[in-house]
Amino acid sequence: MHLHILGICGTFMGGIAAIAKQLGFRVSGCDANVYPPMSTQLEQLGIELKQGYLPEHLQDEPDLVIVGNAMSRGNPMVEYVLDRNIPYTSGPQWLLDNVLKDRWVLAVSGTHGKTTTSSMLTWILEYAHMSPGYLIGGVPQNFSSSARLGESPFFVIEADEYDTAFFDKRSKFVHYRPRTLVINNMEFDHADIFNNLSDIQRQFHHLIRMVPSNGLILSPQSESAVAETLAMGCWTPTEYSIKDSKHKPGWHAEKLAADGSEFIVRFYDEQGQGEEQGRVKWDLIGDFNIDNALMAIAAARHAGVPAKVAIEALGEFINTKRRLELRGTVNDIRVYDDFAHHPTAIAKTLDGLRAHVGNQRILAVLEPRSNTMKRGIHKDLLASSLIKADEIFILQSEQVLWAANELAFSEQQNYRVATEVDRLVELVAKQARPGDTVLIMSNGGFGGFHDKLLQALA
Repeated sequence: MHLHILGICGTFMGGIAAIAKQLGFRVSGCDANVYPPMSTQLEQLGIELKQGYLPEHLQDEPDLVIVGNAMSRGNPMVEYVLDRNIPYTSGPQWLLDNVLKDRWVLAVSGTHGKTTTSSMLTWILEYAHMSPGYLIGGVPQNFSSSARLGESPFFVIEADEYDTAFFDKRSKFVHYRPRTLVINNMEFDHADIFNNLSDIQRQFHHLIRMVPSNGLILSPQSESAVAETLAMGCWTPTEYSIKDSKHKPGWHAEKLAADGSEFIVRFYDEQGQGEEQGRVKWDLIGDFNIDNALMAIAAARHAGVPAKVAIEALGEFINTKRRLELRGTVNDIRVYDDFAHHPTAIAKTLDGLRAHVGNQRILAVLEPRSNTMKRGIHKDLLASSLIKADEIFILQSEQVLWAANELAFSEQQNYRVATEVDRLVELVAKQARPGDTVLIMSNGGFGGFHDKLLQALA
């Protein structure tokens, strides 16, 4: 059976392609923007990629077209499919029908941390010899690809709240039917499809309604928006990560290193008695990654992995690509790549990096690229989210509907704005000096900024 995927180079649709290939389907696909790492991964799997949305890509008529959620009416291939009555479905629906309906699904949701927590959880299950299936919205470095079918009942999936398809405006995650559900956090994002936080909470509550009574819902106890959503009705046991033993019971981390690279994990019971589960010592940094780790440990325990084993696994965890990934060091200048594209994620990433580098300078480079960011929904929070950076560089593309040079940064911070990637590279390279850390933040390819900067520094 021949499947053709529209929007195949998105991390989710690329994962669908990999799983379909493992199931024995003939898979092809097309996308408007083909760039690594997903394009490289798909080519290695032997999946035929075509550039652009040209109807002639469908002349070898497939049995089924899987339509990515970036496709809309007016797209030439969408119109071709509809006019010729070619069978079509969404990625989440295809995944449910062909994979998830028979599996123990562990879904990781939330505005931030989905990819990293999903990767941690998958690695823990793999370390415990449970051979899980998974679909992660990134490239996990403990594995050779972002998705696989797996050889056990367990399937880990990054559960995105974005809408499913042009013909199905529900969040993707309502198709997943998890038994184990992580909700990391909940903030307003995706302003192109949601009007406010309440809209997002409504979609999350649809998901909560689907978790069975023999399942488990996990979240940080400090997340008020998650608590509000659970209060709308919850029919499943819940478990929490907690900041201290006063908020028992729950999972708690005690930092042994300021940057979060080492910490003790404890579980507090109803009486406030905390039992040490073990110590995590890893290459990751940041309090946000500690929070992600607690969720992954708790979710794995629900699937039968002792916390001690999960903690051992995290000691060998390699973070997902583009999550504070060190892309290179030139002349003692470290260049990191990160996917942060929301003020909260930007602030947490900088907090972790600041704890790691101490008083050394941080040069923060930002491409406002998400629909929410380009519209300026969070622009009033941007300056405060970048407060831990010493130098700030922002790309003012034509799609950004607000003026970056009007942001209210502190007097101690220097910031520069450029309208072209190459000019921004020049500005950063000119300011960087030995001992500095450059943090590049974008949820896209950023015009090859990372490699261009490393070449300029060399």
